[in-house]
Amino acid sequence: MANTTKNDDFDVKILRAIQNDGRISINDLSAQVGLSPTPVSRRIRILEDSGVITGYSANIDEAALGFDVSVFVSVQLDKQIDEALAHFEAAITDFPEVVECWLMTGNRDYLLRIATTGLQEFEQFLVGKLTKLNGVASIESSIPLRRVKTGMARIP
Repeated sequence: MANTTKNDDFDVKILRAIQNDGRISINDLSAQVGLSPTPVSRRIRILEDSGVITGYSANIDEAALGFDVSVFVSVQLDKQIDEALAHFEAAITDFPEVVECWLMTGNRDYLLRIATTGLQEFEQFLVGKLTKLNGVASIESSIPLRRVKTGMARIP
């Protein structure tokens, strides 16, 4: 459900604070945004119910887990029909190497971010899994040198 109400400055402060620290206590959050705990709790519930807050998670350092290499892969399918898209998307969800998948406009159908332990694992994924999917017409890979900016979501 999409949020149809206008968020005020307090909502924005709450969103920024919990995006920065999802484990912040209601008391600390209320002190930070300048409201008492009861209205802060009510606002969080409204933001959750309206679909602005979709869940809570931990930020994971992939490199600390041994996944040092990310590769962006553009995929073009041979047919852009519903059945081909659904088949590709179902297959991709089963590949743990694919951490993000976006349906795109333009001359490529999908953009994937692949996380691997190195180029050898990426090659195994590419040759052993991705190129073997029915309907994949072409693949283009790009290796990022460094992350310049990261964020979870844009907040007003």
